Amino acid sequence: MRELFDDLEAGRKDFDPMRSAREAMRTPLPRRFYKEATIEAVQEGHSVRLDGKQARTPGRRPLILPTEQAAALVAGEFAAQGETIDPMTMPALRLVNTAIDGVADDPQAVLEDILRYASSDLICYRADTPQELIERQAEAWDPVLDWARSALGARFVLAEGVMPVEQPRETIAVLGAYLARRKEPFRLAALHVMTSLTGSALLALAFEYGELDTERVWSAAHVDEDWNIDQWGEDAEAAARRAMRRVEMMAAAALIGTLDRVA
Repeated sequence: MRELFDDLEAGRKDFDPMRSAREAMRTPLPRRFYKEATIEAVQEGHSVRLDGKQARTPGRRPLILPTEQAAALVAGEFAAQGETIDPMTMPALRLVNTAIDGVADDPQAVLEDILRYASSDLICYRADTPQELIERQAEAWDPVLDWARSALGARFVLAEGVMPVEQPRETIAVLGAYLARRKEPFRLAALHVMTSLTGSALLALAFEYGELDTERVWSAAHVDEDWNIDQWGEDAEAAARRAMRRVEMMAAAALIGTLDRVA
């Protein structure tokens, strides 16, 4: 399952930008080989072109996206490159490559991984102390649980502390049916990235539904972390990792925003 996401290292909670930067320095960046990045309507959707030639994924598949806006998002990253091509500055392209080369071949595995996150969703695990943190969690997370119950018919069980709680089978089944209507590779890949970065399938789905914007998703995902920062300050390397994760999440959110809405 995880090999589907080799191109999305930045989408993992343990992503270390310092390590990635050091590794990138050991590998010279390829020189930019094209002058212009454009998009063209084709039968399958919208194609990304480099100097008029079909751009391809690392798996040599055509870089074709379902909407003009999605293709423009990727073409924009190509156009923004300087004398060299730096994949670290192209999060949407990396996500799209994974969708085409990996997720498209096994969308069910990706769907099931999102459901595994939902079965132990971040927003279901609450602190029992201090009161300020309890209140912050409730303010950020309770509205999302209310949305899941009212809009999706999914009722989640809450727990205090870190002891695991088993969610009702009916709840996971409802979420599975909802996700099954969203199994197109690009949307599913983006939802997986948002889920893995936040630790919450519910936050990702609430964004895709239109219930939350990106800032509310990001802040809700970092309630505990932000409380700790308020108490003891922030480590520079942790801040760098967080900034990189934010870039990746925003790229996933941007891709979702370019796709046709699903009922």
